[in-house]
Parts: sequence; structure tokens; C-alpha cells
Amino acid sequence: MGYVSEQSYSLSEFAGPHFDQFAALSTRHCDGWGVAGLNVGDVNPTLTVEPTQASKSAKFREIADGPKANGALLHLRWATSGLSVKAGNTHPFTLGEISFIHNGGIMPATAMDSMIDADLMDQMRGETDSERYFGVVVTQIRKLGLVDGIVSAVRQIRSTCTFSSLNAMILTPHQMIIVNEHNLDRVPAGEAADYYDLYYRKDEKGVLVASSGWEQGGWSLIDNHRALVIDRGTFAIEELTL
Repeated sequence: MGYVSEQSYSLSEFAGPHFDQFAALSTRHCDGWGVAGLNVGDVNPTLTVEPTQASKSAKFREIADGPKANGALLHLRWATSGLSVKAGNTHPFTLGEISFIHNGGIMPATAMDSMIDADLMDQMRGETDSERYFGVVVTQIRKLGLVDGIVSAVRQIRSTCTFSSLNAMILTPHQMIIVNEHNLDRVPAGEAADYYDLYYRKDEKGVLVASSGWEQGGWSLIDNHRALVIDRGTFAIEELTL
């Protein structure tokens, strides 16, 4: 889940009355949770991660209901097989002003190592495919700028790696970028066909984007193989083809 708004809200305030349904997804996505908050004008995001099930965490409730921001990302982790449950592997991942979350798997994680700048490899706090994906994103941003870099990273991984989903959200002081790129034939066993679908809600408060699996009546579906670029000043939404 990610949102950008004109005023400051807590996560639960902005998400609305069905937020607890989203939090309840942590019964399956039970391997950790994390929140990155970033107000317009801030230099670095605030970051809270905990390698525990969100719905059983007093800290999660405190963060969801408490600190207010005009932009934030929330991630509920379901660990890729073989990767440990620890704080270092828990999303969001941050570097400077950029925060990043990912839903999906890229196999094997090491397939991306040659695409990542050496200094970024040295700074990683965990071993996940998701943090390596972020490393590819930052490497390309350094070369091409924010939006073009993200698009380039997605295309590079898509063309060279095996993956279930590259769905991701990236938050900066000026923009929120949503990546919707997934394989419909790699939905996890036992999950609904719309498992990787992403929806957004735009209203007078701002823009909220979230995964499926909870009440999202009246929201707009983001097509697969698309990216949304949301301006944090005007809340205009630009759609790009990946």
C-alpha cells in the first residue's frame, strides 16, 4: 500500500474504514511488516520495520494509527522460499530520499547482481531478491533519472530473469511511482487469480494505491505492464507502458 496526500494522515486514516481488512492480509503475509513515511520537503524517509506478523504486533497498530505524513508506503512481507525472516530482509528498502517496496519473486536473487552498482551491493542490509531489485532500480536511476531509470530497470529484469511479479511502489519527495508487471501464470498456489492486481483510489485527499484482497469498491484497476507516475504537488497521474 502507498499513498500521497495534500494533508497529513495516519495510514489507517487515509486508507479508511476497511484498513483492518488490509492488515488482516498479514495472516498470510506474516513474515514482517514495514512503513516508510516521507513528507514533501523531507530529505530522508522515516523507516520502521519489524520481522513479525503485523496483525499480532502492538508496534504495527501504533505506527498505523499514530504518526501522520502526507506520503507513506506500507508492506506486509510473505518471504520468498529460502530467505530468512529478519529485519534486514523486511521492506521498505530506502536509499537517500527513495523508498521502495516489492510484491513478488525474482529467481534466483543473484541473477541481478551483475546489474547493480558495486557500492549498492556493499550497502545491502539483507539477502532478498527485492532489495536487489531495488539495487537495479537505483543503478538505472543514476544513469537515466527517476522515471526513466525505473522503467529501464523493470525492462532489464523482465528480459533477463525468471519472476512471478515485479509489482513495486517507489516514493520520493516529489513523486510516487507504481509498477504493475506480473506473470498471470505464476500466482501462488491457493491464491485468487487477481492476487497480483493493483488498484488505486483518487479523491479530494490524494491518491491511494494497494494490492487486492480487501474491500476496494469503486477503485480503478491498473492494467498489467503499466506504471503510474503520481505527482505529489498536483496529484496528476501519468500512465506509462512498461
